[in-house]
Amino acid sequence: MTLIIEPIRGIPIIGPGDVLGEILSTRAADSGWSFDDGDILVLAQKIVSKAEGRLVNLCDVVPSQQALEYAGHTEKDPRFIELVLRESQSVLRVRPGTIIVEHKLGFICANAGIDHSNVNGAWGNAEDWVLLLPEDPDRSARNIQAEILEITGKKIGVMIIDSHGRAWRSGTVGVSIGLAGVPGLVDMRGKTDMFGYQLRVTIIAAADELAAGASLVMGQANEKIPAVVVRGFPYLLRESSLAEVIRPKELDLFR
Repeated sequence: MTLIIEPIRGIPIIGPGDVLGEILSTRAADSGWSFDDGDILVLAQKIVSKAEGRLVNLCDVVPSQQALEYAGHTEKDPRFIELVLRESQSVLRVRPGTIIVEHKLGFICANAGIDHSNVNGAWGNAEDWVLLLPEDPDRSARNIQAEILEITGKKIGVMIIDSHGRAWRSGTVGVSIGLAGVPGLVDMRGKTDMFGYQLRVTIIAAADELAAGASLVMGQANEKIPAVVVRGFPYLLRESSLAEVIRPKELDLFR
């Protein structure tokens, strides 16, 4: 089976209130792509957050005393740190330039996923604007899945991805933060390898593997490809959620 990861080109700058299902289905058709049942639409978090109005102007943020204290340790804008704290369950590590938190969505990341890059400064100084993660990425993915179904009549999977660092390796990699109709994990335990050995512990992070591949096509800077469509995913599609890929605290050796 061939895995195809096709960029959707020509997507305009997304703003609050835009209906992503309509925009993406139109742009995909313009690119010659016709959705089919079983395709997967993979979206960069930023366009979902923008469509949902998750833009915040730092000029409107009043930092708390706790934010001021963390800002002193991290050498970051205390208003930015205030937003990080609001989006987090707990702070795990602090050092100059970095604050590592447990996000309200359950995963561990830097800066609660809040970002300055590729945020439209049309409303003023771009440095004043930041973008929060979607409030409920699973719900966002389901909504877009429903929009595509209504427009095209095709049942597809939808993934929302973001770039995260990892505790044991350098660099960022695309990971899934929202799922609709795509398995987060694929359990291979009980299956046999090419020599007949029965697998005992192998569970594949299928959604994250696909997120990493999609991220290669999207790029990280000015490529202007915030969405790709995937065909030939090697596992059966099924309902899932972000919770499936979050390791429970009691099993997390890094906390």
